[in-house]
Amino acid sequence: MAKVPNPIDKHVGSRVRMRRMLLGLSQERLGEQLGVTFQQVQKYEKGMNRIGASRLQQIAEILDVPPSFFFEDARPIETEAPKGFSENTSSVYVVDFLSTVEGLQLNKAFASIKDQKLRRRLVDLVVAIAASSDETKTVD
Repeated sequence: MAKVPNPIDKHVGSRVRMRRMLLGLSQERLGEQLGVTFQQVQKYEKGMNRIGASRLQQIAEILDVPPSFFFEDARPIETEAPKGFSENTSSVYVVDFLSTVEGLQLNKAFASIKDQKLRRRLVDLVVAIAASSDETKTVD
């Protein structure tokens, strides 16, 4: 039977991945600085292996964030609602999206646009594309 990651371990791992990618640091390089293999870093990031307190402190120092960064937006396990009944999944969705290569690229590129009107027009464009995509799904 496959091991299912603990939701908190998965959340912490996704925050490690997001920060590592924002800094342009490879899993291999982070692993070297931690004294572990890149495979171990992969397991941390997927939540398959729990990150101990001292290791988390070490990761926080390498990634230049406080240890609390890894727990931001985490929901307590005992209050986690079943899927489909969750009221605030948007912050989890954003963290998941920003943990992807595309999410980071889009975020960096968008943040580099200084013209506020152009940024607003881009948001409107993406919203329109998403709405069009949703309409296409219901027609098919």
